[in-house]
Amino acid sequence: MSSHSLAVRDSTTMLRRNLLHARRYPSLTLNLLLTPIVMLLLFVYVFGDVMSAGIGGGGADRSEYIAYLVPGILLMTIGGTTVGTAVSVSNDMTEGIIARFRTMAIHRGSVLVGHVIGSVLQAVVSVVLVGAVGVAIGFRSTDATLLEWFAAFGLLALFALALTWIAVGMGMVSPNAEAASNNALPLIFLPLISSAFVPVDAMPGWFQPVAEYQPFTPAIETLRGLLLGTEIGNNGWIALAWCLGLAVLGYRWSKAVFNRDPK
Repeated sequence: MSSHSLAVRDSTTMLRRNLLHARRYPSLTLNLLLTPIVMLLLFVYVFGDVMSAGIGGGGADRSEYIAYLVPGILLMTIGGTTVGTAVSVSNDMTEGIIARFRTMAIHRGSVLVGHVIGSVLQAVVSVVLVGAVGVAIGFRSTDATLLEWFAAFGLLALFALALTWIAVGMGMVSPNAEAASNNALPLIFLPLISSAFVPVDAMPGWFQPVAEYQPFTPAIETLRGLLLGTEIGNNGWIALAWCLGLAVLGYRWSKAVFNRDPK
């Protein structure tokens, strides 16, 4: 059997292991999934009329704010899901299973690949569930073509891959699961200071660069453009650059830490 076949076989085994863990211990996944759903319902039904009036500059129109809000919530869902990845990786690193894997005749990178693919799959499923809630409360994308839907799905998957690699690195350098959860909090916090809930133009002038030049805002604006037909501009290229840059950084960081000889 070739080295590539062994890598695929071992990565598949590690993926199945991580998916079984997620199924047996669903509380963390459910907690992270409930956060964006609660945020979606809160901002639509509690703040929806006020927010829509402020954004549109006219009368309150909750349906318009639902359309504006859902793309941001979808990206927020991905950020929250990857926190569970950091916790899972930290548990593996601190509970001794990685030390045992090092002594076994398995492909070295399959442990990380299993975590990454499993996390991306969970993120995609979470996005679908949150998107279904959005559709149930009134989100519609009638103008998007089939190609734009595929592009939107590809952007979400690529964004999930990039954040997952960063979360894997965070989990590997954390001394315990609690620290991993705290280290990954920026992945939940950043969407709150992006254009997910209000336009960047509505923020104070000194704060606008912070919101505009972070990873979530260009990705959210690109997703809105694909699903709602709004102007994308340079956001598409910026979002792609962020995704590729974060994925490469997270991959190299995780690989360097994992290959480090244990003390």
